Amino acid sequence: MLINLHAHQLTYGMFDLDPFWGPSWTNNTLKVGDWSLGNKNPNAPHPAEYFSRDAQLARMEERGIDRLVLSQPAHMFMYWAGEFGTTFSRTVNDELAQFCADEPSRFSFWALVPMHDPEAAPAELERAVTELGAVGIMTGGCDFAGRDIHDPAFDPLWEKMCELSVPAFVHGYNVSATGATHGADPFDGTSIIGMPYYESLAMWYLICGGVLDRFPDLRFYVTHAGGMVPYHLGRLEQTNKTMAPDSVNSKPVSEYLDNFVFDPDIHDPRMRKALIDVIGIDRFVYGDNLGGSDNFNGDLTDGMGLSEQDREKIRSGNALRILPGLASVASA
Repeated sequence: MLINLHAHQLTYGMFDLDPFWGPSWTNNTLKVGDWSLGNKNPNAPHPAEYFSRDAQLARMEERGIDRLVLSQPAHMFMYWAGEFGTTFSRTVNDELAQFCADEPSRFSFWALVPMHDPEAAPAELERAVTELGAVGIMTGGCDFAGRDIHDPAFDPLWEKMCELSVPAFVHGYNVSATGATHGADPFDGTSIIGMPYYESLAMWYLICGGVLDRFPDLRFYVTHAGGMVPYHLGRLEQTNKTMAPDSVNSKPVSEYLDNFVFDPDIHDPRMRKALIDVIGIDRFVYGDNLGGSDNFNGDLTDGMGLSEQDREKIRSGNALRILPGLASVASA
């Protein structure tokens, strides 16, 4: 069985909702405020067409995917859009829930919550999970309208996540979409490099900021193989003791790994194998950004010398463990 936890979804109902922020499909590319996504395909269809239900099911059939857990593309998290960002999160969750409803055995979704509005975030999480069927939340790595992920203002959200027993999907976003770079983003650096950077920073802040000491039951799925964290785990553990005097974590950095799972979303099987050797098979789930610009063309568990038992842990077993709501897939 294959459960893919990293696949984005757009619908027509998510577009053209604000006169400035849009988002819109303009000049053959995604436009958010003054920012436009790079696109080398001159014939790209509207993303709502590209990610239609039939198109997603066809990709799943081609890859042998049994279940797809959908999320909003990070370019459109809208943490930077004030009140519109708060209402947009509700629209996104309604749209994703409706998309999944026609194929409930094939699709689930991560809820978008307004992280820039910490007072509204727990209520939207609860609505999305208890009324719409979301399996957890999606979140950017850092910078939620001036707050970072370790800010105590988010404690009510973490408390609600623990109460509902749902994890968070951490996916960095490109800050150029916020207008913070004033349109300058050579070679899409804040997306291509920035996303794994902010995913790494989220882990660092959650640990050093004491979030995981206050809420030890929190669980986070960090995509793009955890950014830089698995590669530099030793450096992070050492410097946490020597160069981070404001850190408040009570345990060594490596002892918080059980609060996280990762995907092996790296194109070279040698690197995927090395990551699993270092981090451990039980901390990996399957996610490959299906249909996205960096989607791996193949099976991420191939070429690594895994036993069938370990391969199935990555493909489905670990996902079923951290997302109990998906357990029905096993008997579908």
